[in-house]
Amino acid sequence: MALSSFIPELWSARLLSALEKVHVAGNLVNRDYEGEIKQCGSSVHINTIGDITVSDYEKGTEIADPEELSTSDTYLEIDQAKYFNFQIEDVDAAQAAGDIMDKAMQRSAYALNDIADGYILETLALNADENNIIGGDAPIALTADNVYSYIVKLRLILDKNNVPHEGRSIVLPPDVYALLLQDSRFTGSGSMGEETSRSGFIGRIAGFDIYESNDCYSDGTSFSITAQVPSACTYVEQILETTAYRPEKRFADAVKGLHVYGAMVTDPTQIAVLNCTVE
Repeated sequence: MALSSFIPELWSARLLSALEKVHVAGNLVNRDYEGEIKQCGSSVHINTIGDITVSDYEKGTEIADPEELSTSDTYLEIDQAKYFNFQIEDVDAAQAAGDIMDKAMQRSAYALNDIADGYILETLALNADENNIIGGDAPIALTADNVYSYIVKLRLILDKNNVPHEGRSIVLPPDVYALLLQDSRFTGSGSMGEETSRSGFIGRIAGFDIYESNDCYSDGTSFSITAQVPSACTYVEQILETTAYRPEKRFADAVKGLHVYGAMVTDPTQIAVLNCTVE
């Protein structure tokens, strides 16, 4: 690869596009505050409005004075930064079939995404409302016989919190998905025949879009399954810099890139969590 053909802006855009295609968790939260991130350590200012009172109206009577709305300010810190830095020897590039640099960039995107997805799912699992957690004291042992009923219990939690039905999703680790495949209420519902081009999407159940991910949060002994809507959590990311260079002591082309991001739960009542093990 000739360095004269390397345009950082275009390569950065290509890498970010690849990240979006392989995101699971990154596509289940909102990106409303992404904007332009200048550097790691930046923050995004989020202003929220409190509840508004609704009162009875009686014909011919004066209404109350307008209430003064309360607001609260929060900041989403862009405190995560990951980088890649690889080189391709000129001899290897000459002998390789196809564009080895392009394939390496795709692998870089996959690696960055894998870490970011785990970070988002951990943020969701650890910041849900404490009343929305099943198995908080001891993880639930899931089996093929009870996995469906616990997914329904997650739905019930969201229903009781008046969480919108639109955009509901649930993320399962492979072991739990394997249990679900043994339940005819899922396999016989026709949900598996729906559009599956979205990364990680495996069907629908109990009003949820189901996604499979190896990045579900785990404390080492149990998994955390999260059910949520996009408005529950916000995520921002940016490929801040991509640089091509020739290492001084090598006959090689090298590329390094910096990915910065952050996530914050903005409404913990819109997340339900099931802490579980698999029997």
